[in-house]
Amino acid sequence: MENRSYALMTGVFTIALVIAAVLAGLWFNRDRTELVPYEIVTTQSIPGLNPQATVRYRGLEIGRVDEIVFDPRVTGQIMIRLSVDKDAPITTTTFASLGYQGVTGIAFIQLDDDRTGSPRLAQRENQVVRIPLRPGLLDQLEKRGLAILEKTEQITESLSKMVGPENQKTIIGAFDSIGKAADAYAAIPQKLDPTIERMPALVNKLERSLGSFDTAAGDISATATSYKQLATRLQAPDGPIERLNGAVGSLQSATSELELETLPHVVQMTDEARGALRAVKRTATSLSDRPQSILFGAPSAQPGPGEPGFAPPTK
Repeated sequence: MENRSYALMTGVFTIALVIAAVLAGLWFNRDRTELVPYEIVTTQSIPGLNPQATVRYRGLEIGRVDEIVFDPRVTGQIMIRLSVDKDAPITTTTFASLGYQGVTGIAFIQLDDDRTGSPRLAQRENQVVRIPLRPGLLDQLEKRGLAILEKTEQITESLSKMVGPENQKTIIGAFDSIGKAADAYAAIPQKLDPTIERMPALVNKLERSLGSFDTAAGDISATATSYKQLATRLQAPDGPIERLNGAVGSLQSATSELELETLPHVVQMTDEARGALRAVKRTATSLSDRPQSILFGAPSAQPGPGEPGFAPPTK
């Protein structure tokens, strides 16, 4: 009987000791961190995110997800309630996104900031502060993948239209034209062979022509030298040009002397000849009017007014 009592007491003591150890462990390992509630409201899909999921700020664990519920005020909107360390640097530019752990697909909340130095996000009384949720890497890949698929479908449709029956005929015709053009280009060297064979003879003729040009250039140079010598002789002090200039000067002197001495006498003789011609003309006119004046002489002149014998005319 005593053995049973001893065994019972031993068992009770052992159980009490284990319970005390567990309570002590829980007491010493309890989280004394002061947490602040935050809220994320989104209409995006959040696959793999569960309550008690980790909240990290640039890779550092700062809290956990408390609850994921639907917003009772807005249909289709999801509310994610977080508990974050009070000392975490949550600012006005902080945003959230979904991150995934390796290949397990377990999601967590990743907090990040657009820039450093922003003011801290202030808490409000009776209202939980909200943090915006941005699309994560998988969401961006999904959207871009859909866009790429749409463009691929458009390209496929365009290619299918390009390789249609009518376009196939056009393409085959283009290839035929290219083949004919290639054949024509291949025949060009054969047509150029006779011309190429004539090239040496043309080169020889060109060399002879260049020789003739050189000879002509030499002749022109000799002619130019002769002209230069002739010009030198003509411009000599006792050359033809100087003698011609002397003759021109003598001629100018004779002309000046003629103008100064001879021409005045010629002008005077001309005036006297004109006076004689006028007298002869008056005499001829008088003889023509009164031929009897040759026998009886010229009639006496009638006296004018105031002269003796003047008689005024009667009416």
